[in-house]
Amino acid sequence: MNSLVILIPIALLLALTGLGAFLWSLRNGQYEDLQGAAYRILEDDDRPLADDAPGGTDKKTSKPSS
Repeated sequence: MNSLVILIPIALLLALTGLGAFLWSLRNGQYEDLQGAAYRILEDDDRPLADDAPGGTDKKTSKPSS
């Protein structure tokens, strides 16, 4: 019974913290663009770096890569 005196206020504090974080995220527009992230993941923006391009050089030996 003594443990409930400690656990109930801790549970209420955690619940209020979660509610506060949720309300903060609503006010700051975290849920404004729900479809944008879904479409951004489909975009193919991956471009090879200059070092990864065919015919590049190996940094360790300065020789053309094969």
